[in-house]
Amino acid sequence: MTTASLSALRPDRELLEETIRPAYDFIVCGAGSAGCVVARRLAEDPNVNVLLIEAGGSDRVPAVIDSTLWMSNIGSERDWCFSAEPSPTVNGRTPPLPMGKVLGGGSSINGSVWARGHKNDFDFWAEEAGDPAWNYESVLGIYRRIEDWKGPADPKRRGKGGLLSILQPENPVPLVGGLIKGAEAIGIPYVDDINGAAMEGDGGCGLANVPVQDGNQRVSMAATYIHPFLGRPNLHVLLCSQITRIVLEGKRATGVEFVRLGKRYAVSADKEVVLSMGAINTPKMLMLAGIGDESELKGHSIEVVQHLPGVGRNFQDHILMAGCCWEYITPEPPRNNAAEFVFYAKSDSSLKTPDLMPVLEETPFGSEVTSKQFDLPVGAASAWTLAPGLARPDSRGEVRLASTDPFAKPRIFANFLSTDSDMKAMVRCVEMCREIGNSAFCAPYRKREVMPGNLKGVDMENFIRNAAGTYFHESCTAKMGRDAMSVVDGSLKVYGIDGLRIADASIMPAISTGNTMAPTVVIGERAAEIIQAAHGLSPVAA
Repeated sequence: MTTASLSALRPDRELLEETIRPAYDFIVCGAGSAGCVVARRLAEDPNVNVLLIEAGGSDRVPAVIDSTLWMSNIGSERDWCFSAEPSPTVNGRTPPLPMGKVLGGGSSINGSVWARGHKNDFDFWAEEAGDPAWNYESVLGIYRRIEDWKGPADPKRRGKGGLLSILQPENPVPLVGGLIKGAEAIGIPYVDDINGAAMEGDGGCGLANVPVQDGNQRVSMAATYIHPFLGRPNLHVLLCSQITRIVLEGKRATGVEFVRLGKRYAVSADKEVVLSMGAINTPKMLMLAGIGDESELKGHSIEVVQHLPGVGRNFQDHILMAGCCWEYITPEPPRNNAAEFVFYAKSDSSLKTPDLMPVLEETPFGSEVTSKQFDLPVGAASAWTLAPGLARPDSRGEVRLASTDPFAKPRIFANFLSTDSDMKAMVRCVEMCREIGNSAFCAPYRKREVMPGNLKGVDMENFIRNAAGTYFHESCTAKMGRDAMSVVDGSLKVYGIDGLRIADASIMPAISTGNTMAPTVVIGERAAEIIQAAHGLSPVAA
């Protein structure tokens, strides 16, 4: 898509939806990576009416459509602009926690990396849920069904002809070839599909899969699932509409209240309410409705409807470091999604699953601290960053209410690097990234190492704490399972509450290995299957 055509874009007709019925069969709260899927799949049955409510605005804007501009969305009106509470584990910093506030949610503002997750992730989910329909073989079937894979043929693992166009970056920056050879030199094998057999074993390095087409045009879940259905009379999509309350009658969810463009509405759900608001807003709305830990609710004088101590707990996020940066000899503008290389490896060979997931950021990338400490080059094309990341952090945090005001941001205790094991793994990850970046294979693209340099011991740990932050993968705060801290069961129903399910990354019992968009889409697909079966719906494929 050309710059001229991008600049000529106008908001789509979803902004013009003014017909709000008093009741729908299903209300889906949040139009993110899972919410778009659930709403679309339910609306495939023409005999049911579906309302999809999104707090943000239209996704038909250049910064969303052009996947290379994704960082410009951070801190914009398309971001909830959450931040973590100060923590000594990151030297008192308050790392930002971006989350999509736009049609498509995170899939509209993220780095467009399609990472399916590891076999062990889904087998663990199935064990926790007590339901084999969540295991790897079942999830693999969903991926095959929804993908239109453009990469190397793999009929066992990859699908053709599905809704989602998934490919490997076309004509990546030349640096990628050097990174691949540098990774191979330290024992990380190149694989022709990073989402294939590598995610059943010890990992590897290679090109990230991306939902991108025509060079740099984002394939979001809004564009894929919702836009083709906008003309359907049984699907209403309301933007700029913020949920303020889940309406409960006794222990049954019967609807929601929301504010749209300054006006308050109350709408009923004859069958179910589905929360797809993400791992920060979903627990917040549950607690405001009286569903959560009794002591937390009473501390805000909220009447306890259902004591579920796991609401808001178990917060997890892949920890990403804004570090390991090199200046280019010759400036090179970002291409495709500006994150074309990734590797998965183990910090300790005894681990069952890869726990490291660094990614290439094709720009200078520093934190608010490290950007000032080091002479970070200016300009998107001036430098490149191999950003260390943890795929399986042991650190756990929580989301708590700040007040009973539905418009107030909750308090988020991310607790990044709060375990010795995470620090040990991150130190090893930095060492590996530096070995690759400083290898002879990357010399043609390396004028100088900007940061961190050859730091050791306490100095390296201090650098890591100053550079650590979010991978934008907030999850696990309303986990699926069968223990006392579980919030939903294997069918995603909230324990003790009828007519209420959750379908977003908050239900993950443990965070997936890799970027969380793809597993969140799977959660949406599973939720839709479960709801369709529960209500005898007859989906009619588009």
